[in-house]
This record gives sequence, C-alpha cells and structure tokens, in this order.
Amino acid sequence: MGSGDARRRARGLRRLALAAAALVAGTLALAACTGAPTADESSLPQGGEIVELDPDEFNADIDHPYWPMTPGTQWEYREVGADGEELRVVVTATTDTREIANGITARVVRDTVYRGDEIVEDTFDWYAQRDDGSVWYLGEDTAEFEDGEIVTSEGSFEAGVDGAQAGVLLPADPKPGQSYRQEYLQGEAEDVGEVLRVGERAEAPYGAFDDVLVTRDTNALEPDVVEYKFYARDLGPLLALDVAGGSGREELVEVRTVPDGTGTGPLGDPG
Repeated sequence: MGSGDARRRARGLRRLALAAAALVAGTLALAACTGAPTADESSLPQGGEIVELDPDEFNADIDHPYWPMTPGTQWEYREVGADGEELRVVVTATTDTREIANGITARVVRDTVYRGDEIVEDTFDWYAQRDDGSVWYLGEDTAEFEDGEIVTSEGSFEAGVDGAQAGVLLPADPKPGQSYRQEYLQGEAEDVGEVLRVGERAEAPYGAFDDVLVTRDTNALEPDVVEYKFYARDLGPLLALDVAGGSGREELVEVRTVPDGTGTGPLGDPG
C-alpha cells in the first residue's frame, strides 16, 4: 500500500459492499463542498520544494496511530482486476532498516504482489517517523516480474539521489484539509496526499472499524486518477478505492505476526 502503488498497478472493480459504497459517496460529497484546504500546511512539504531534513530528528521505529509499523507485523490484502483476476498483496514491516542517501535511517517495509503463487511485483518501501510524529516516505526499490524474471524497475527512487525528495505518508495529527507531497522525483514520482476525514467508519473482510482516517491520493503525472485510502486506528491501511481514472478496490483480509527475518530476502524471493 505504498504511495507509488496507484501509479504502478492497474486496479479493477470488485463489487462494493453497500456500507462501503455509501461511505465513498458521502466522502465525495464532502470533498466537493469543502473547497480550499483550511488546515495549516506550513510544516508539510509541497510539490518539488527542497526540504532539508535532519537525520537526528527521525527514527525507524514507527508508532503512528494510523499505521504502527511494528516489525514482524504482516498485512494481507485482496485486489481484483476489472477482468475478474484476483491478486494477493502481502505487506510486511520487516526487522531490517536502511540508511537512505539523505542520511535518515528508515524502516524497510516489503510489499509483494502475487498472481496465484507467482510474484508479479516486489517492492522495498522505506519509511521513517519524525520527532513530531509524522511518517515520511523516503523511496522504494521496486521490480515487476514475468516468468520469474525482472522486466522493469521503473518507479524506484531514493530521497537524496538525482534530485529525489522525501514526502509525508501521514501527518502527525491528521486534520481535514491538510495537503502534502508524498514523494517527489520530477517526471517519475509526484504523488500528493490530502486528508479528507477522520473518525469515519469503514469495513473490510478483516473487520469493521469506527476511527478511520480517509485520504485522497493523486498523482501529477496521471491527473485523472484519484484514489481514496482508509487507515484504521491502531491497525494501518484497511481499504484503497479508485474513485476516478479506474475502478479498483484493495481490501484487508488478514493481519498476522511473522518471525524475525520474514520479508528480508532479495527482490523476487521474500523469504
């Protein structure tokens, strides 16, 4: 469920449960009425602006209430394409960390997409939490596979390399109207997030939750694509829905604890 996922994976329509459909309709209506953002954005990065980050202000131990990335936690999602093809997405907060080119030590989160037992995409995402509580996205090492072979690594970037800038995944205290860049590498990674609602109710196969954060994710390189993401408090990503430029749904089906070292193998071999 990294910020680059909407850019890289084609998503399809899965029949929405009535409750989820009503929630999306209500959120769309609210977004249409609220107009310009009102929340303070002064501390959140925008566009391609250069932000100097102090590595001493960041930590790889992430305990944000809307996505605590406790090492050894694994989330499994179901994603269904427009043609009915079902994919399985496994996200693991690994025990590994990585020092990014900008000097920040980040948590490595593994995102692996399967078609049946075959890996079709495999990604290391890098996140760190700032002292103020915000979670920052520092890049990704990603690969797409065909017949077990890497066919492209398009979408990979690292903050501090070739002009790439880190962005915010989740503000410290999400408030409706906050807008922020999630990542930036000109012409390659230009995702933007916006907080739409907090305290919402949403449901996935894993369960129903009352204190849910709803964000609106867009991409300057694909301006017609809009995705809503739903984060359950003390759990993490619950749902991702395409509401423009696509018709997809990704839903949480299971959360489990896995042994140390899970997800730390090379791309194509999660271990």
